[in-house]
Amino acid sequence: MARKKSRTPAPPRPVQAPKRRVDPARPRRRRIYLIGGVALAVLIIAAVSSFLASRGGSDTGAALAAAGCTRSDFPSQGRNHVESLPNGFQYNSTPPTSGPHQPQPFAPAVWGPYDQPIPEIKLVHNLEHGGVVIQYGSGISSSTVDAMLSWYREDPDGIVLAPLPPSLEQEKPALRDQIALTAWTHLQTCERFSPEAFDSFVDDFRAKGPERFPLEALQPGSQ
Repeated sequence: MARKKSRTPAPPRPVQAPKRRVDPARPRRRRIYLIGGVALAVLIIAAVSSFLASRGGSDTGAALAAAGCTRSDFPSQGRNHVESLPNGFQYNSTPPTSGPHQPQPFAPAVWGPYDQPIPEIKLVHNLEHGGVVIQYGSGISSSTVDAMLSWYREDPDGIVLAPLPPSLEQEKPALRDQIALTAWTHLQTCERFSPEAFDSFVDDFRAKGPERFPLEALQPGSQ
């Protein structure tokens, strides 16, 4: 009797896992998204840094707010030398921060403190040289003026301190009770005197006009 052959079942056929389809454009899109995200983060950091720099940091921002100070920037109106303003010309800020101004020997004004107003057409030349001009309204108390004089004497180079001309108070009545700090294309108006707020403006803009004179050339008594 013939022996039956044992039938060993064949091993199961290996099942190949389905291949995952890879979109060739996906890695490129990921790189684009990553680069875009990094660029956006850089822009945000730069914007925040620029804002803090313009405000002088959080401490200075608090000092500006406490003194009721507001900063503004204005487009340059040029640097033409004129003996008098052209008919119909108006400065784009009050007090002016750029524009036509008197040439030497009429201007700039001698650096230092004054107890009488100085024509703006003369002071704009001081701004062009990188100076800071501080003018106060007729409503500012004598004690505040004395405090500003004491502050000025600590670091007087490149600074003019004087009353505002009455014509500017008539043009902008709010200036009567304010202090205006000007540099080339920059204006800061304050309701109160604050050494921190004044220091911030001077540090940010002094010696940075279109004609960058060294501070040692802008000493009190010189022109």
